[in-house]
Amino acid sequence: MDSAEERAPELRTLQQKVEYMVEETFPGQKISGRFFADLVRERGGSLSHSYFSNILAGKVTQPSEDILKALGLGFGVDWRFFKEESEVVDDVVAGLQFLAMRRTGEISGVAGRGLDEDGLPPELLQFALSLLQDAKGRQGAADGGVHGEPGQ
Repeated sequence: MDSAEERAPELRTLQQKVEYMVEETFPGQKISGRFFADLVRERGGSLSHSYFSNILAGKVTQPSEDILKALGLGFGVDWRFFKEESEVVDDVVAGLQFLAMRRTGEISGVAGRGLDEDGLPPELLQFALSLLQDAKGRQGAADGGVHGEPGQ
């Protein structure tokens, strides 16, 4: 689990959180304030392109709750992620790491019983990620540092 925690970025400021979400949500793309404002509007929120640009520039540090909710809509995450010292930051980061591993084939599927509409609890998701990291480390050592096919 240490390696997963070491890779987790430091997300203390609103600017850091928004930059991280831009990179994770739109990998390899240059996202304009206008594009993001339109996306928020399509999802039922309201955010001006200039205000979004000011957040990215670090000029806005204490936005209203409505702005935080608009950011959450645009990125498809819980708006509380953007609050100061948010409790959900680690949960969102773990979820994004999980999705990235699923996309690359490192995780091929997860089945859960008795889950509600919120899905896996954050603690279980972190535990699953730590097991995957441990397994990758053992496989790499057994293969002499060469990884085989992604796990099933």
